[in-house]
Amino acid sequence: YLVKKYFDGEETKRKHQIMLNNQSMITPLRLQAYERAILFLERISPENLIMRINKPGLTCQQMQSELMHAIRSEFEHNLSQQIYISHGAWEMLKIARGRTIQMINTMSEKLPHDSPAINLSKAILESMVEEEKAPTLDAIVYIKKEIGQLF
Repeated sequence: YLVKKYFDGEETKRKHQIMLNNQSMITPLRLQAYERAILFLERISPENLIMRINKPGLTCQQMQSELMHAIRSEFEHNLSQQIYISHGAWEMLKIARGRTIQMINTMSEKLPHDSPAINLSKAILESMVEEEKAPTLDAIVYIKKEIGQLF
């Protein structure tokens, strides 16, 4: 009985040590994934997208296409991060991406395709002012709150 109790205790200690070792390896990866999720959201925020993508001579349609390409590229670059962040955080990230795309497409549909890209940029920024927040803000707040709970 005593020998069995001893070995059971040792097995419990060993499992606990393995779990601690795994946690110490995974925690930095999870934190990095959350950082990349925030970076993704900041990069697809309409005002940041517009500043990066806007080039002289683009039409509204070309600007819309460039914005969509940038969002798609950013998202594909960060797909693997969903392994390390919670399902809720990943869903919020996808919702933010969808809202951003929807805003860009809605504003683009209201303008002639051959009008200057500056008109689309202005319409997007005005839409954000009317809504009083970026479509990515809720996801950023959610992720920051989740990180605070984890660490």
